[in-house]
Amino acid sequence: MPGAGGDIAARLSFEMEDIMADRVPASIELGGVIHAAAYAELVSVIQSEGLSVEWDGESFEPDHRTEGELLRLHAYEVAWGRFDALEAFCIGKGLPFVRWSGGYGGNFGPERLVFTGDGERNSYEANEDDEVVIGRYLVTELGSHEAVLAYFDAANFKVPPLVIEG
Repeated sequence: MPGAGGDIAARLSFEMEDIMADRVPASIELGGVIHAAAYAELVSVIQSEGLSVEWDGESFEPDHRTEGELLRLHAYEVAWGRFDALEAFCIGKGLPFVRWSGGYGGNFGPERLVFTGDGERNSYEANEDDEVVIGRYLVTELGSHEAVLAYFDAANFKVPPLVIEG
């Protein structure tokens, strides 16, 4: 069968990348307005990422969402500290989120990623307690006390509640 070997090789390559990934704890807060049909799709994506509303909690179910609040999700052992499918879904639907991921010594440091629901995602260096940190070089580059405070304000974006319409 032509091409079958390539399909198997691609699948094995993906599986090896997944197995060999640097894994760290990560959490994400998401919110915004979503239609009921899209919420069902969101739940599927969340479940595929292995997320729960508590660290080491049970797998996410639709009724784990608290009405009037943002959705906080967590997982240990997250490949590269990213929720690629969930983040892409949120960006595609314009759902704001803030993701924190721990660092992996020698490879990458802790990070806070902010998506306000529009535009680009912004990445901020953080510590293991999800506090944004800033080095001398960036302070100098920003140039003023006001610019440094604006940087921290942008990093501390407050995710709105997750509202389901329809």
